[in-house]
Amino acid sequence: MEREKLSSRLGFILLSAGCAIGLGNVWRFPFIAGRYGGALFVLIYLGFLVIFGIPVMTMEFSVGRGSGKSAARSFHVLEKPGTKWHLFSWAAMAGNYILMMFYTTVSGWMVAYMVKLAKGDFVGLSPAEVGGTFGDFVSDPKQMVGWMIVICALGFGVCAGGLVKSVEKVAKVMMIGLYVIIVILVIRVVTLPGAGAGLEFYLKPNLNAIKEHGLFTVLFAAMGQAFFTLSLGVGSMAIFGSYIGKEKKLGGEAITVTILDTSAAFLAGLVVIPACFAFQMDPTGGPGLIFMTLPNVFNVMGFGRLWGTLFFLFMTFAAMSTVIAVFENIVAFAMDITGCKRSKSVLINFLAMVLLSLPCALGFNLLSGFSVMGGVLDLEDFILSNNLLPLGALCYALFCVSRKGWGFDNFIKEANTGSGIAFPVKLKYYFVWGLPLLLLAFYICGYINMFMS
Repeated sequence: MEREKLSSRLGFILLSAGCAIGLGNVWRFPFIAGRYGGALFVLIYLGFLVIFGIPVMTMEFSVGRGSGKSAARSFHVLEKPGTKWHLFSWAAMAGNYILMMFYTTVSGWMVAYMVKLAKGDFVGLSPAEVGGTFGDFVSDPKQMVGWMIVICALGFGVCAGGLVKSVEKVAKVMMIGLYVIIVILVIRVVTLPGAGAGLEFYLKPNLNAIKEHGLFTVLFAAMGQAFFTLSLGVGSMAIFGSYIGKEKKLGGEAITVTILDTSAAFLAGLVVIPACFAFQMDPTGGPGLIFMTLPNVFNVMGFGRLWGTLFFLFMTFAAMSTVIAVFENIVAFAMDITGCKRSKSVLINFLAMVLLSLPCALGFNLLSGFSVMGGVLDLEDFILSNNLLPLGALCYALFCVSRKGWGFDNFIKEANTGSGIAFPVKLKYYFVWGLPLLLLAFYICGYINMFMS
């Protein structure tokens, strides 16, 4: 079966960026940045993106384009005879499924709250009542499962329409809409009385953060945000490499995707943090701030119902762009392994994903007694974020630089085919030795930080 191809470079860039721009990024980044030093944190974070984020993304793109396959078969195509790199494909596929097992539920929250804001459900409610609304929502298994199924249906519905006619087209519309909405929101929020204090909190370098939290904690937080923001390690990016031609060098494409991803997170911070300061809300409330605090902000803001609906539409676009991108990976797995048609893969995976997502959807109500690692969502996130992502990134790096893997020369040849920004060959020894050691250190430090906290 001939490999489908994206119709344009713009489609590739926006689809890849859509996969990277996710909920954890746009709602987590502002609070992490504010907590750990504002602009100082942002500079450290950008440094880590350059050190290992962009290189690993380039490697994933290269493996995908070089093999013309998804993570399910890319290692089979490129590995040397007698080696066992293809065994990692099972972990990569598992990572995509595990991500969606909890991501579909959280994405459902965004759509549900967009509908609630549009209907005016929060108008006239006290802060305590707004906070209680979220608790009532997640404790209702019918609502949780219902919205999760809606997300699965929407995501696989787009994938069913085909790569170019549906997936690429929808990704373009959502990503352009995402940026238009967030820019409108930024302009509105930064002009609010009192927003200046929030801008200072968010943008002014704060050396006291190092004294308060310690240099290691700040560095590790920045390194963690840089790593997880790009969805690297389980082949989520490799699939898009398999859908493009060889007209452009892949290092430059990785830089472009990283800039789009980072700009979305940064702009989200320009909405959330100044809005909280303008209305005397706590800006360090973490993820719960989105559901239990921001509706109060919109309640007291002029035309708040409109701005609140737009904000959660932005969050919905961020969520669905990732859902569609990862679902495309999952659909491609079955097509690459069995050679089945897209329609059959979509149907089977839709049913499988609904079933696999049920534990998380029910983890806040019927299965709330399950407390391993804090609950179903936390356990699934731990398996993915603390294990499969960092170890997967290490595997991609070793495969691309090791003589027993694909090999550095083969990787460079693929990455630097076409026009554009070349991958720096002069830094070969860093990529062969430094990058894998850094990724291994990050994995180990993750466990050290977990046990020390």
